[in-house]
Amino acid sequence: MNAKSAGSGEVVPWLIPGLAAVNLVVFAVLWFGGTLGAGVSGHGWELPPFSAGTYFAVATGDTGSVWPGASPYAVYGGTVVMLLIVALPLVQVARKVFRTITNAKRTKGLAKVRELESMAPKGIAERARSLRPTLKGVKHLHPDDTGNLLGDLEPSGPELRSSFEDVELDLMAPRAGKSTGIAIPRILRARGPVLLTSNKSDVFTVTRLARTKVGRVWTFDPQGIAHSPREMWWDMLADCDTIEGARRLAGHFVSSVNDDSSKKDFWISAAQNTLTALFLAAARSGASVTDLLGWLADPADRTPVDVLREVGMPAMAEQLQGTVRGAVETRDGIYETARQCVACLLDPEIVAWVSPDPNLPEFRPDEHALSRDTLYLLSKDGGGSAAGVIAGLADATMRAGVVAAERMGGRLDPPMTAVLDEAANVCRISDLPDLYSHFGSRGINVVTLLQSYRQGVRVWGEPGMDAMWSAATVKLLGAGLDDADFVDKIARLVGQHDTKTPSWSRSRDGSSRSYSYRQEQILPADKIRALPKGTALLLATGVRPALIRLRPWYKEPNAGPISAAAKAEVEAITKRAAARLTRKPSYRSRTGGPSGYADVADIGQR
Repeated sequence: MNAKSAGSGEVVPWLIPGLAAVNLVVFAVLWFGGTLGAGVSGHGWELPPFSAGTYFAVATGDTGSVWPGASPYAVYGGTVVMLLIVALPLVQVARKVFRTITNAKRTKGLAKVRELESMAPKGIAERARSLRPTLKGVKHLHPDDTGNLLGDLEPSGPELRSSFEDVELDLMAPRAGKSTGIAIPRILRARGPVLLTSNKSDVFTVTRLARTKVGRVWTFDPQGIAHSPREMWWDMLADCDTIEGARRLAGHFVSSVNDDSSKKDFWISAAQNTLTALFLAAARSGASVTDLLGWLADPADRTPVDVLREVGMPAMAEQLQGTVRGAVETRDGIYETARQCVACLLDPEIVAWVSPDPNLPEFRPDEHALSRDTLYLLSKDGGGSAAGVIAGLADATMRAGVVAAERMGGRLDPPMTAVLDEAANVCRISDLPDLYSHFGSRGINVVTLLQSYRQGVRVWGEPGMDAMWSAATVKLLGAGLDDADFVDKIARLVGQHDTKTPSWSRSRDGSSRSYSYRQEQILPADKIRALPKGTALLLATGVRPALIRLRPWYKEPNAGPISAAAKAEVEAITKRAAARLTRKPSYRSRTGGPSGYADVADIGQR
């Protein structure tokens, strides 16, 4: 006999008593319910015989022979009432059984629902009312007005949200759900201004149309990630009229070429000082980015030194002049390093995005902070990247949000959402770890997405990454974390729990059972590394770690229209890319002379 036959043989003997029990319960409900209906309608409270005849009479609709004179509606109405009376305790029992099964499935030692009440719908709504003055007096809040959706608590909810004063750090491997489960939902649900940095067009294509219905969309795409036409410009030197502003912008360009910002050698530090002086001189004199590049190309040009003296900054002028008058080898080394830091500005297409254009609207970070607009910052990583420009604009936008928050009494309302996707590649803000907690207190929800902890260490150094880790009030750790040391550290942070192990002993007097307790890791390192795609380990300040299930945008009820819009956006990008290809400059025509543009056939032959 095989296993299947054996299983069937064990089930069949229970079918007859099971069916009998079901029929008995149904008959009891009909018997009491019918009598209840007949009695209420005034036809007596006498119970009919508890027999098969009564059962079949009621089941076939012959209620008159059982309860003479009683209306069938009264009989079956009473039956429904009795059914509800019986069902209520059964539902309560079923809920307890379901809760027991659910708790059994949940990993022991992780946070339970009652420990996450502050992030559950009711708790997060109360917190939102205290943080956002505009919500006071509003009876029914939309969930997206209360906080940022993180996901659903495994295995059966509820949904969890972070507050508008939380800042977030998410570590996940490529294709583990950073874009679909975090970046895109966060942008689609944002109530205030939005900032996104990325080196791909996927988030842009899915969210652009939806954001146009909320406010204006600004697309800063100097390297053609989405092949967007230039419809805006940003004055890169606008905030460089102070030493702090000029040094910050110089730091962004330096960080874009320095693999480890915590290790600045002489040349990097000297190049940053030189760029600071040149940015300051250009901003104070009204010079253009092209003029600045000319000063960098010719260290002997005294224009920036003279400008700094004229604007009352003799110390900065003397420092720049000292660099110019130093040993030729040292001076050339400093200037060459500075030229490498701003090499992306040699591309005229990139310079056009950061130079005044009277025919296009200017992007103003201070106005963006008070709007519901969206700013997409797209750039390639690697050689020729415009990462320095992207970091400069992102930093200027978030700092403008801080100023606006101070003028509003402390926090932006509605809050600003800043999703720094690929922050280690295209948005290396050198002091981002130090700004993290400050942004949260100002209503600027920063979400930094990294592929690993080590990637952050490479950009901000070990102390910087530790500072960011500590300042982030919400951390999501997703699938594919392969750094053994980091994963082991997380396993220790998650902690241990007591495991009860039974043991039996036998003696002449009988047998006995005893229990022993030992400590086991709640989530060993191998389980953290093997987290399924679409799930994440939630580490939030003040609560035990929890396992959540992300909510990808394509599984939401409104995914249909968004998907159609994304498809149309992809088609538009493809057309723009094809049109751009037909206008690609050709260095030499096939006849040997210079050519303005090559057609597609010519490009294909080459």
